[in-house]
Amino acid sequence: MKLRIAGTVNDSIVDGPGLRYAVFTQGCPHDCPGCHNPQTHDFSGGKDIDTSEILAQIRKNPLLDGLTLTGGEPFCQCTACIALAQGAHAHGLNVWCYSGYTFEELINGKAEWRLLLQNIDMLVDGPFLLEKRSLDCRFRGSSNQRLIDVPKSLMANRAIEWV
Repeated sequence: MKLRIAGTVNDSIVDGPGLRYAVFTQGCPHDCPGCHNPQTHDFSGGKDIDTSEILAQIRKNPLLDGLTLTGGEPFCQCTACIALAQGAHAHGLNVWCYSGYTFEELINGKAEWRLLLQNIDMLVDGPFLLEKRSLDCRFRGSSNQRLIDVPKSLMANRAIEWV
């Protein structure tokens, strides 16, 4: 299955806890001013890669704690991101996802969004807001963004933040 990406990082320590394989999806509708990854906004940018290639790279690194889907906007490529998340879980890794959408928008949005949520352990939600930028936010760029425990939140049908 093909995924359009801006790139990957095999050993990220800033995109969630532990050592992570980060996939930067290509294409983002949010266009947040001050975005850390503006090169990922153009839907025609980046390159196509097969999800099996990414999963093969993940399996080669025995030190990984998890997979992080970021971007760009992963929810614009749900089917491929679901395949990656399921592959990571099968390999014993946790899955984090960064989205410019809020949990409430995702849970009430497209059916495929809910399917991707069901394969994510932690969601960093909400747009990056330059006026709320903070270096004190753990794993986030602005203070409006939340760390959402997705399995607990789906069970409760409301956002439950990770502490």
